Amino acid sequence: QVQLVESGGGLVQAGGSLKLSCAASGSIFSINAMGWHRQVPGKQCELVATITVGASTNYANSVKGRFTISRDDAKYTVYLQMNSLKPEDTAVYYCNAEIWDSYYYTLWGQGTQVTVSS
Repeated sequence: QVQLVESGGGLVQAGGSLKLSCAASGSIFSINAMGWHRQVPGKQCELVATITVGASTNYANSVKGRFTISRDDAKYTVYLQMNSLKPEDTAVYYCNAEIWDSYYYTLWGQGTQVTVSS
């Protein structure tokens, strides 16, 4: 059974940095696109960044220039480097990945809390 395990969340002051990691484990043949979303209680889940298997990236306007998504296919891992963090970046961050198992399906991680204090 394939699962995604996130790490790297925590508490940081405004202007600081954090790096999130999300590693896939289990019987994996291949992974297509990977990405990060975030959710604040009471608000809609927001797409933060995505990265394709060819390393093309896409970012929400609110994080462009501050966040960088990357992946290490040898480790089945996706990263999110977050710099110049703002209090409004506070949320639970979820990674997701398109896993191949005779067909592609989307798998989600359990989420990691990021809190930015002012």
